[in-house]
Amino acid sequence: MRVRHFTTTEAVPGELIAIRTVIDRAFDGAFTVDDWEHSVGGWHVVAVERSAIVAHASVVGRTLEIDNASFDTGYVEAVATDPDRQGLGFGTAVMRTAAKLIEAHHQLGALSTGEHLFYERIGWERWQGPTLVRAGGELIRTPDEDDGIMVMRFGSSTGVDLSAPIVCEVRPGDIW
Repeated sequence: MRVRHFTTTEAVPGELIAIRTVIDRAFDGAFTVDDWEHSVGGWHVVAVERSAIVAHASVVGRTLEIDNASFDTGYVEAVATDPDRQGLGFGTAVMRTAAKLIEAHHQLGALSTGEHLFYERIGWERWQGPTLVRAGGELIRTPDEDDGIMVMRFGSSTGVDLSAPIVCEVRPGDIW
């Protein structure tokens, strides 16, 4: 297995198509156009086996507010491993590299998931406070997201209170 990373603009011809194919297989076709749009424009981390991409994670920049402080956040999107290769460490490998990119370029890491145990075992923490979205200057509670947000604290974000309110900006599709 080889793990590499590159920005969306550095992707070679066919690479984004191969990534999207892995994601579509892993999400069984439930990965929307909005989901894809959320995953491009930042870093892509891929695991390659015998010249084929078998796992992927994106790190895109977002600003999150916690306790009225803004954090430049490396937000993880589109984490996927080809179903035939799951359970073999490919997802862990891409997430470990994604974490290094986050630490090098951002103040905080965050993601939304229903797979808490996978991320907890590699150092991510569950957000315990309320989630909100800022839409047109108004703050709107997103209680359905309260149990899905996880963060990676380091450096200036080490002391962030996991029980404080956390706010993101509205976007099309899945807000978080």
